Amino acid sequence: MKNFSELTEQELLALAVSLEEEDNRTYGDFAEALRDTYPATAKLFSAMADEEDRHRHRLLDLYRQKFGEHIPLIRRQDVRRKSVWLLRPLGLDTVRAHAELMEAESKRFYVRAARHSSDASIRQLLGDLAAEEKRHEEKAMQLESQFITAEMDKQEHQSERRLFVLQIVQPGLAGLMDGSVSTLAPLFAAALATKDSGQTLLVGLAAAIGAGISMGFAEALSDNGSLTGRGSPILRGVVCGLMTMLGGLGHALPYLIADFWTATTVAAGVVAVELAAIAFIRNRWMDTPILSAALQVVVGGLLVFGTGILIGSS
Repeated sequence: MKNFSELTEQELLALAVSLEEEDNRTYGDFAEALRDTYPATAKLFSAMADEEDRHRHRLLDLYRQKFGEHIPLIRRQDVRRKSVWLLRPLGLDTVRAHAELMEAESKRFYVRAARHSSDASIRQLLGDLAAEEKRHEEKAMQLESQFITAEMDKQEHQSERRLFVLQIVQPGLAGLMDGSVSTLAPLFAAALATKDSGQTLLVGLAAAIGAGISMGFAEALSDNGSLTGRGSPILRGVVCGLMTMLGGLGHALPYLIADFWTATTVAAGVVAVELAAIAFIRNRWMDTPILSAALQVVVGGLLVFGTGILIGSS
């Protein structure tokens, strides 16, 4: 690994070519990944990839004039310098912010490389590219206005929200509902049957953890996401399993309290909070009217709760 100041002019140009190739492929990857879901933004990144490719050809032309056809392999990781590494695109804002950082890094590189070079033609090209990278923010804004209209931007953000609901909210909500509601019956049946906090806690832990494992596997194996667009089955399974476990543990952990009736009172309060949280999520992300969501959740919860009481008291 070399220090930046130790690079020869041949290595500077070779590194510049490598960086432009990397930026070109990164923008191309962004465009390909976003093409189906965010077509307007994909066109923007395709145009930016073409711009980087033109820079690469200018650098290659000058390199051939100066040093011939062979380009030594030198990459950003071979030089001690601050780097902004490729992040996995998580959404429109993440990808666009990363593109801005890439342009800023390229500009800093060309400014520093131009100062380091003593060859007039190399210094001029590097300086020109630094100036162009500085203008890329304005260029990106022009491309964005060209490819991404207000209506398209609205549609893409709606699509992004839909993906978040499909991949995170739905499996998480299904898990929370199952963990909070389905474990009520065995927990409170055991509580009223034994009137012992320790025994009730064991039943609650077994029900919550068992339900979490079961729901996690069920969600992960339900589909691979290729046809439904629901994303990674592993991610959905983990989210669903953890939320199921959380829902069950919420009203099981109060039985760590030694006094049975105090623990039961706290557990009942936790159940009320869990049901309110489910109703809120259904209203916030599933567009269910709040009164309708609350009524559905409360009725379901009371039915299961009543079943547990009846069985435990018999």
